[in-house]
Amino acid sequence: MAYQHKPFDVQLPSANSVWRITSPLRFYFSPSFYGLENFDPSKPTLLVGNHTIFGVLDVPLLIAEIYKKKGILVRSLADHAHYDIPGWRNMLDRCGAVEGTRENCNRLMDEGQHVLVFPGGAREVSKRKGEEYQLTWKQRTGFCKLAIENGYNILPFAAVGPDDMYDILLDADDILSSPASNLFKRMGWLKKDGLLRGGDVIMPVVRGVGISSLPRPEKFYFAIGNEISTSAYEGQSGDKAKLMELRQRVALSIEDLLSDLMLIRAQDDSSSSVRKLLNRF
Repeated sequence: MAYQHKPFDVQLPSANSVWRITSPLRFYFSPSFYGLENFDPSKPTLLVGNHTIFGVLDVPLLIAEIYKKKGILVRSLADHAHYDIPGWRNMLDRCGAVEGTRENCNRLMDEGQHVLVFPGGAREVSKRKGEEYQLTWKQRTGFCKLAIENGYNILPFAAVGPDDMYDILLDADDILSSPASNLFKRMGWLKKDGLLRGGDVIMPVVRGVGISSLPRPEKFYFAIGNEISTSAYEGQSGDKAKLMELRQRVALSIEDLLSDLMLIRAQDDSSSSVRKLLNRF
């Protein structure tokens, strides 16, 4: 029987429980947050940001911080692939995430929830060499369309640190040029609707601390920017040019936040000696 998740029927966790669950990540990555004053609990918005490598270590920290400081559990739109994994998909449901479909997003917005999305999706977490902190959004504008249709403004945010946890040894380009690609083709995995979505969802082979895959304890930095109003686009959600215009405004805002965070990181001397030592390997 196919798995049928019901994310709107689960009991959502308390702020204290989310804070407690994420404490090991907070200890390991010592996150710093900027711009939380731009998050208005009384005004539901669509949070849009850059997806980092693998995309699972930084998001819980941002959600926990907002929940603890602002009293709002931001609802994440998760990639469909997450819901193919038994156990993991149930945990996502219990933490307030929903599968990233248009229907689910519309329902959350109808309920006045704060929603978080990464337009780069699974392709952006499947980093290639040299793609650190790059937005890989292709021509996607669905998030802009949904924001306009539901009268939601967009709140850009950025994360710096996670893309430096690993060195990429092999990326999708390497794997697709290897004999393994022949197997993928025979299995049908490289079709656009296949398991690897035309090669977009091939996770890199990485090295973290030493020769292990344990992530290096890079300090994480998060920033929330200024809200971008969608009111000027009301009634224009079907206009591709207008959607691309809004998309570009959001992308530029995120890229500015990334630049700000990199400057902050360059001037930050707060890393412990242990962290500095481990990051040398």
